[in-house]
Amino acid sequence: MASITLTKHHGLGNDFLIAVSPTVDLGPDHAVRLCDRKRGIGADGLISAARFGEDPSRWSMTLWNADGSRAAVSGNGLRCLGQALVLHHDDGQQAMTFHVRTDAGERRVAVQPNRGSDTDQVAVDMGQARTGPGLSSRWADLGVGIHQQMGVDIGNPHLVAVVDDPAAIDLAVVGPAVEQDYADGINLELIAINSRSEISLRVWERGVGITEACGSGACAAVWACQSLGLVDNRVTVDMPGGMAMVELVDGAVLLSGPATFVAVVEVERRP
Repeated sequence: MASITLTKHHGLGNDFLIAVSPTVDLGPDHAVRLCDRKRGIGADGLISAARFGEDPSRWSMTLWNADGSRAAVSGNGLRCLGQALVLHHDDGQQAMTFHVRTDAGERRVAVQPNRGSDTDQVAVDMGQARTGPGLSSRWADLGVGIHQQMGVDIGNPHLVAVVDDPAAIDLAVVGPAVEQDYADGINLELIAINSRSEISLRVWERGVGITEACGSGACAAVWACQSLGLVDNRVTVDMPGGMAMVELVDGAVLLSGPATFVAVVEVERRP
């Protein structure tokens, strides 16, 4: 492996290694190696970003999950990439907006740096959601009681299931079992309705497993709940890693929350 400069960031504990304009062509093997938490640096995913056209605000991103599978989009990944791009452009102190081309289409990312802190606030227009994958039939066999479930497509596939208490469910067992219903895997969100303006969420992410937060999952969950008449259009999503805000505005799903810079990492092959 030739020398690579990476920055590491996390969005509510969902962490990413990011290479901006890397001099090495990154791929799934790099993701598996670098994201390994015992033998590598450790992360939920690896993002490679490159300029898209002449406009300095336009970028493209490629995202690999920790298992090397390619992910179309990630809300937390986009927030972390926004922070990485601000640091790449200047001293990281100026508010900036980027238009990022993902495998799921273009997404708008607005970064508001927090001077003197490693954590910035980042808002992402995640585009439109729509009804997605079919429903799982495994709940009874797993001994899990659900109130409602809905498949959601927000550039990647999600299954949102409303339960009494997400924390009471063994997600390490339920997640992979439910995934067996889907040939391409699924992102599973187990949620509880706390009020019309707040939900609690735990997530099983395809290609990664249990993570502390999922931006696209938060968006999918709020869109599903609003479609089912359970919440309003502005909802706080409480996840194990912290809270994010999701707003539904004129058909668009807007995600806002923190992105935290962790470190600069230089990866070099030994001579």
